[in-house]
Amino acid sequence: MLRRRPGSPTLEEVAALAGVGRGTVSRVINNAAGVKDTTRRAVQRAIAELGYVPNLAARTLAGRRADAVALVMTEPDWRQFGEPFFSEIVRPVGDALTETEVQLLLTLVRTDAERQRLVEYARGGRVDGVMLMSVHATDPLPDMLAEVGLPTVLLGRRSGDESVTYVDADNVGGARAAVSHLLGTGRRAIATITGPPDMYVAQCRLRGYREAMERAGVEARESWTVQGDFSADSGHRAMAELIERAPEIDGVFAASDTMAVGALGALRAAGRRVPDDVAVIGFDDFPLAQHTDPQLTTVRQPLEEIGHTMVRLLLEEMEEPSAAWRHVIHRTELVLRGSA
Repeated sequence: MLRRRPGSPTLEEVAALAGVGRGTVSRVINNAAGVKDTTRRAVQRAIAELGYVPNLAARTLAGRRADAVALVMTEPDWRQFGEPFFSEIVRPVGDALTETEVQLLLTLVRTDAERQRLVEYARGGRVDGVMLMSVHATDPLPDMLAEVGLPTVLLGRRSGDESVTYVDADNVGGARAAVSHLLGTGRRAIATITGPPDMYVAQCRLRGYREAMERAGVEARESWTVQGDFSADSGHRAMAELIERAPEIDGVFAASDTMAVGALGALRAAGRRVPDDVAVIGFDDFPLAQHTDPQLTTVRQPLEEIGHTMVRLLLEEMEEPSAAWRHVIHRTELVLRGSA
């Protein structure tokens, strides 16, 4: 899906206003020789009038490119680096760059100071583009990078009205399919363990849960929803809380595989059989889903395709900056195993 970037004029628009070609504008931006003073001034006036911000990658096409892109995890907790999701994305992103001359840099940004440092690092021409993952709703980093004209692609999005190019999975549809399956097997007291409420991915998976319950005419009681943070520990804590306050629970949709694994441990500790007493479904289809006891039924999001798409969009933006945001949403698939 393409959406026009309001307030972000293109190189072509500058050229049209100045009455010159695109290449002339590029030469003016790069301070190249061979441009008449009158032409240079006309281009500079057009840049000022339109508020055009030269794209860093475009400025380096003439041999000054850094030949490096950054994969940035915007997460305040270092422990998240140990979660499977990070490694499952790094691998396909790295694979997609193998056939290019582009180096992949990995970094973690947690504070305002680190955000500013990354922007200055990028502004200095040390990277040609950035991929961001684990972005929370109020994180200003995508906008900060856009303001300096750096090609940026998000894994996921901050809201339903995201203003930066992103690649995502169908989180609502995947969650809805998972809960519909539980309902179809006769479960009625179905709980959910959510992700952090300030992450749009968690909001979408919660919405899918609620939509499935509503369509089946089953009340989703408030006591059946407990918040986690996508970690196994939070899944264990949330499941223990559910067992205590809602012992009637016969099904659980956890918004990530790691939280589902934690939930399985809490159910086992409480003497609840899976799936006989409580059926469990996760989301992601990490390799660990096949090594639980019983194996975990889960929603597969195609992380390899997502990683490859992120790289493709970023490289395309580096070569030819677009005047539109591009939004790509990949389908999910329910994978049935022993836990449900």
